[in-house]
Parts: sequence; structure tokens; C-alpha cells
Amino acid sequence: MRTSKFRHMSLGDQLFTFLIYLFLCIILVIIAYPLLYVISASFSDPQAVISGEVLLFPVRPTLRGYEAVFKNRKILSGFGNSIFYLVVGTVINLVMTMLCAYPLSRKEFTARGKISLFFVFTMYFSGGMVPSYILINKLGMLNTRWAMLIPMAMSTYNMIICRTYMVNSIPDELYEASQMDGCTPFKYLLHVVTPLCKPILAVLTLYYGVSRWNDYFTAMLYLYDEQLQPLTIVMREILIMGKVDMTQVTDASAVSKLQGMSELLKYSTIVVACVPVMALYPMIQKHLVKGVMIGAVKG
Repeated sequence: MRTSKFRHMSLGDQLFTFLIYLFLCIILVIIAYPLLYVISASFSDPQAVISGEVLLFPVRPTLRGYEAVFKNRKILSGFGNSIFYLVVGTVINLVMTMLCAYPLSRKEFTARGKISLFFVFTMYFSGGMVPSYILINKLGMLNTRWAMLIPMAMSTYNMIICRTYMVNSIPDELYEASQMDGCTPFKYLLHVVTPLCKPILAVLTLYYGVSRWNDYFTAMLYLYDEQLQPLTIVMREILIMGKVDMTQVTDASAVSKLQGMSELLKYSTIVVACVPVMALYPMIQKHLVKGVMIGAVKG
């Protein structure tokens, strides 16, 4: 079908279509090659990695890198902390976003416009890094898990997206019908609004989840206990600072050069760090596409 349509195009349209596909293929190669290289390097022999033998496919495949990752206590601790911050933090984000977006979406709430201005103001102006650090310290959250959960409990941008979805997609007649059935506002939010907001909640779950998983600046500011630091801090030390604790790698003696094992550990850690986010997307893909497309087509 597509081939027949392409043949019936004019020469100019065919050339334009060809250039578009060529451009997209170039973009695909630019994006896909580094990913394939990292994956291939993580499965390759350490000496092949440092000697530049790895181009696209693994060279002398081995699982030494992943064995080193799962035997490194600091990486495992950081991975567990990141999972905790991802799950608990995202739940807090969704709850706070819903609790804020719902009242601001109700027309009978006359002060919603003025209150929304206070939220929008925080998108452009903030107290700054030093006042925020002083506040966290005074609240007793410094070097605690709460420092990773409470300060980022809600994103104003995501709240506005959720509020707009409620206004445009949930009719007021449902609220009137629920009142006639004796439903309280909280029950209406819990049993009516929340199920209808599954598409936008899927979108927000991905937004919040990726933000939580990739966040390292918050931990760098507020956490100095290694037992509380997420995987991003550990990866920063490995990838940028070059601090690889090889004492935790029991098979380091089997590697001829420490540098090769260090490079292999870097690539393997990157792959392991990408798994949770990659596993999250397929579970919410259906709702994500629907949520993103809402409002894109009218009529």
C-alpha cells in the first residue's frame, strides 16, 4: 500500500520523502550506535575494550563486568537506594499532584485562579540553592532519605498538565451525579476521578520516575552518607571522578590489567542503571500514548 502511494507521488514529493527517511535514518544511527556500543562493551573482554577492538558487536564475550557490578557492595547499595527513591518518590509525587490538581480543576472553587498564580510563580522564581540547603538543614532532613522525597514532592508543570486534563476530559455531570448518589468529594476523587485519570497518571509516572531515577544533584547536596546515596552518585564517581573501588571486586585478580576491568565496570554499570526505566516504559506504554495525544486532535 505504501509502495503504491509512493509511486503515485510526483518526483518532487518522492525526493522530499526520501530525504525525510534519510534524515531519520541518520538520526537513528546517531542515537542507536552509542547504545549498542555500550551494551557490546559491557559484554566484551576487558582488554578488547581498552584496546579499541569493540566496534559494534561484543569481542570475546564475557560476563565479568556484570559479575563485578553485582559483587560491588557500593553499586548494589546505590541501586537499592535508587529503586526506593523511584518507587516511594513517584508515589508521593502522584498523590500530591492529584490532591493539588483536583481542587484547582473545580469551577466552584472561586480562589483557584489566585492560588494557581502562587504555583506558577515558583516555576520562574525560587529561593536558590543556599536558602534551600538551610531550609532542609533546619527541618532536620539533611542526610536523611526525606531530603530526596519531600523537596521534590510535586512539580508545578506536571500539576498543571493534570489539572488541564481533568478540566477538559472529565465532565461536570459526573460530579453532579455522584452528589445525588451521596458521594463525598473525597470519594468522588478516589473512585471516579482517579480511574478516569489513568492515561495522564501514566504520563506523569514516566515523567516523575525518569526524573527521580536520573537525579543526582539533590543527593550531592543533601546526602553525604554512602549508605543513603543513589546509584547516580556512584556512577558519577565511576564515570567522571574515576573512583572505582576494586577491593569490592573479587575477580579483579583474574584480570591482567586493572584499567581494563575499570572500563568494563563502567559500561556494565551504565547498562544495569538503564534497566529499571526501560522496564517501566512497556508497562505504561498504552496509557502513555493515549495521555500524550489527549488534546492533540479536536473536532
